[in-house]
Amino acid sequence: MSVQFGESGFDPDSEKQKLENEKQGTDYGRPPSPRRGSMRQSYTSLRKSVGSRAAGYETKDPFQGGDEVEGDEEEINYRTLEWWQAGMIMIAETISLGILSLPSVLATVGMAPGIILILGLGVLATYSGYILGQFRLQYPWVHSFGDAGEIIFKPLGLPTFGKELFGWAQTIFQIFSMASHILTWTICFNTVTGSATCTMVWGVIALIVFWLFDLPRTLKKVSYLSISSFISIFAAVMITMIDVGVEKPIGSAKLSATQALSFQSAFISVSNIVFAFAGHACFFGFISELRDPRDFTKALILLQTSDITLYLIVAVVVYRYSGPEVKSPALGSAGSTAKKAAWGVAIPTIIIAGVIYGHVASKYIFVRIFRGTRHLVKRTKLSTIAWTLITLTLWVIAWIIAESIPNFNDLLALVSALFASWFTYGLSGVFWLFMNKGQYFANWKKACLTVSASFLFLVGGAVCILGLWTSGDAIHNASGGASWTCKSNAQ
Repeated sequence: MSVQFGESGFDPDSEKQKLENEKQGTDYGRPPSPRRGSMRQSYTSLRKSVGSRAAGYETKDPFQGGDEVEGDEEEINYRTLEWWQAGMIMIAETISLGILSLPSVLATVGMAPGIILILGLGVLATYSGYILGQFRLQYPWVHSFGDAGEIIFKPLGLPTFGKELFGWAQTIFQIFSMASHILTWTICFNTVTGSATCTMVWGVIALIVFWLFDLPRTLKKVSYLSISSFISIFAAVMITMIDVGVEKPIGSAKLSATQALSFQSAFISVSNIVFAFAGHACFFGFISELRDPRDFTKALILLQTSDITLYLIVAVVVYRYSGPEVKSPALGSAGSTAKKAAWGVAIPTIIIAGVIYGHVASKYIFVRIFRGTRHLVKRTKLSTIAWTLITLTLWVIAWIIAESIPNFNDLLALVSALFASWFTYGLSGVFWLFMNKGQYFANWKKACLTVSASFLFLVGGAVCILGLWTSGDAIHNASGGASWTCKSNAQ
């Protein structure tokens, strides 16, 4: 099935584009079956003519080695994902921690505004994700936001600046997301074990576990684990919903359709919703490992249908029966026994979603170091040592952040304001405007899409500026936790 991309002015199946792809050494037809040749042969022949510095920036296939690819070492094939596997990885990455803060969002802003915000921001995230897929098809050598930044800033004569700005911003965002998973791990094990040991010890154990799971160098193995991750978070929230539905901790309290609250509280809630849709920073990395990048749209639809539906159901049900005192993370709203069961069941999703962020962040640095060499596509001693050290270093940094910002909601709000605002919304608007330069008002449809892309950019900017102010102030005034302490953060 061919996906139409006419609105970007780009069609991967057009004769003109095929000629352009042939010149650049790229092609995005499906790879041949094993009967017609190996995956290695097909991709090598498709990309053997790629220039490493065409157009003034890197256009070489990130997973093609250099001239010294020959050797006896085991070759690593990165492009192994079917669309459903990519979809499950995206679900595991996205529907993890974000969902746990949403019932408290409804408690803060009210039932009606909360539902509208979740639905509206979810639809916007779907559209922005689709634009990322279009951009990757038009520039098939893009492996990360760093590569995209290089392209965007080239007309300004600053390709290196764009590469470094976007690439390291993506990596820092992912490290902060890794930190939020370490923090959630400590809450989980303190709750399940009754605070059996020092919180910092649980943090160190989390660091080791996440690092060990990140040692495999491709996403294919993670795709199978991602299925268990989805089952894990689904079962955990089901336990919570059933328990609060039976126990009704809300008691005689009444719910309000809307709430009177400060601007700061309201915007932290918006930032937490943004974090729930913040998987976009990893999308280019996922597309790079798809067998056919055109299948990304299917994976995106699977993701967005699943997360919007689950977010609305969980947020409404848990808030409806827990009332204004609903906990964040939401699993803490269940009764004592059910709460421990829910947290125990959630352990796989805490691990796997964190591992995905760690993998993509590490892969960016790894590709930057070894792009164009045999160490990227061969399991050499140097590449193995480098991958091990990169993953370990990033998890140590994430652990330091988790110990320094111990408040769950405030950490999510800060991450959303700094990074998710742009990766999920703002930059997609920039990419669309870049791809359609000179065609903004060519017809009424282009005019509407130009307005939509501009709106995405404005949403990203607003969430960033206002979110930084509100989350920074909240962290400064926070009294819910202490940094670098053995004190329990159990729910």
